[in-house]
Amino acid sequence: MQTFTGIMLFVIIWWMVFFTVLPWGNRAVENPEPGHAASAPAKPRLWLKIAVTTGIAAVLFVVARLVIDSGLIQLGT
Repeated sequence: MQTFTGIMLFVIIWWMVFFTVLPWGNRAVENPEPGHAASAPAKPRLWLKIAVTTGIAAVLFVVARLVIDSGLIQLGT
């Protein structure tokens, strides 16, 4: 696998995992201020979610890289 292909594979996996992790642990504000969305999370904890996403994506990337390098899946020609 070429470097650019590996980077793009990691980015795609990272974003897919990030959108999966985003709703974890969200609780809406009980009394939102006027003008704020009632569904907005009280504490979104984005840095924790980014760290968790990076860890999960790294593991999935290693698995994907092993599968691709083993020849089970071929990318391009």
